[in-house]
Parts: sequence; C-alpha cells; structure tokens
Amino acid sequence: MIIRPAHDLDAGEIAALLREVIAIGGTTAITGDINREDILGWMSRPNGAWLVAETEEGEILGFQYIAPGGDYLPPEAAEIATFAKPGRQGLGIGSKLFNAMRETAKNLGYTWINANIRADNTSGLAYYQSRGFEDYGKIEGYQMGDGTIVTKILKRHDL
Repeated sequence: MIIRPAHDLDAGEIAALLREVIAIGGTTAITGDINREDILGWMSRPNGAWLVAETEEGEILGFQYIAPGGDYLPPEAAEIATFAKPGRQGLGIGSKLFNAMRETAKNLGYTWINANIRADNTSGLAYYQSRGFEDYGKIEGYQMGDGTIVTKILKRHDL
C-alpha cells in the first residue's frame, strides 16, 4: 500500500468512493451526490491536506483529509475525516493514512486534530479511539443535509 498526497486527478475516484460510503449509510454525516467538482473544491481550501492510500496498481483504497474547522474550532486545530473503500476496511488503510497525516498536520502548524463522529458509527469511534483520540464533547440533535438527526461525538488528538 502506498500513501501519498492526493492530487486533482484523484478527485473523480475519491468522489466515487465517497458516494459508495454515503449509499451504504451509517458512517458519515455527508449526504447527497458528491462529484469530482465537489472534491476539487474541498481540496482547494487553504491550510488543508489530502492523502490517499492506493495499491501498487493505483487503485485508491481510502483517503483522509484535514482542514480548518471554521468558526467552531480555534486556528490551531484541524478537522479530520477518514474514508476506506467499502469491503476493504481492516487492511490498515486508516492507520497508515493517519501516521502520515499526523506529520502533515504538524507541518501545517496544527497542534491538535478534531474528529466529529456519528454516535452510531461504532467502527469510526473505534478507529479514532485506537489512534489516541479522546472524547471531549458531544453534539446532540445534529441535522444532516438529508434531514436525519444524529448525535456526534467530538474526539481530540493532541499532536
């Protein structure tokens, strides 16, 4: 498995992977039809970073990104999201991505990373816990784009 920075040519494959995850449901608060242009827009945000995990043949197995948290996080904190291709979880994709992303986040000047995980996403909660993230808060009644109401667990990892 190769971990490398994502580039614009990856955007279509990243969008397809994310659409698969959204269609299955239960693990992301992202809803709707995500396309290549959406991903390119997200990738172009300042002070962010995107990494992909791929096979030797170039198939993207997963991706992870960090970005500023907007108004609800201080500037020294980055928001993180991690996605593995359905059916390919459990191969160490997330672990390898995060090992690289920790250094990337430090190089961007962040001192901690925030993860917002749906409370019903047991695999996501376990993943971030296993990476050393600690619970520090909760968002009750979070309304997703499709109207679904969920609780989100806030986890923090100090760099």
